[in-house]
Amino acid sequence: MKLFVGLGNPGREYAMNRHNVGFMAIDAIAATHDFPSWRKRFSGLAAEGKLGGEPVLLFKPQTFMNESGRAVGEASRFYKLDLGDVVVFHDELDLAPGKVRVKIGGGVAGHNGLRSLTAHIGNDYVRVRIGIGHPGQKDRVTGHVLQNFAKADHVWLEPLLGAIATEAPFLAERANDKFQSRVAHALQADRTTDQPPRPAS
Repeated sequence: MKLFVGLGNPGREYAMNRHNVGFMAIDAIAATHDFPSWRKRFSGLAAEGKLGGEPVLLFKPQTFMNESGRAVGEASRFYKLDLGDVVVFHDELDLAPGKVRVKIGGGVAGHNGLRSLTAHIGNDYVRVRIGIGHPGQKDRVTGHVLQNFAKADHVWLEPLLGAIATEAPFLAERANDKFQSRVAHALQADRTTDQPPRPAS
């Protein structure tokens, strides 16, 4: 069993916040791969299905961001998972908007959801870092992450979530590098397709 965790805050008022892009990614995976309806489990919402032949539990903690680790700890202990089987999707200030990077372990860089996870389950889980960009000043970070994505952001956000969802089976198979490269390739192809045709010379 693999545990795919999206980080975010529960409630309609937070649904389109930049901080909730982890929830958005998990929702996109569930929709693309026809997972069943969400059920309340482990202090969160869960849906169980398969990705690339691997059993996967999609999970959205409902404890608010700062207590995400408590909910994830319940689920990971129930299934007796290794940290390598826990894949966490989260917003990343230190990546440009629309960039995706995968890594195992590392620092938490002030992210309260990651801090809670590390405190409850350990540090060496897989992180799918989804870039939202940095506002430029430290005192603007909270407002930035808790603001909704701007209308202009949807030009890159929707293709990004689609690519993450389509390529998610590679994460289930622990082919993290392949997932990352295929997402990047899909987004590059999308941008190329969107280019206006050049005028004939």
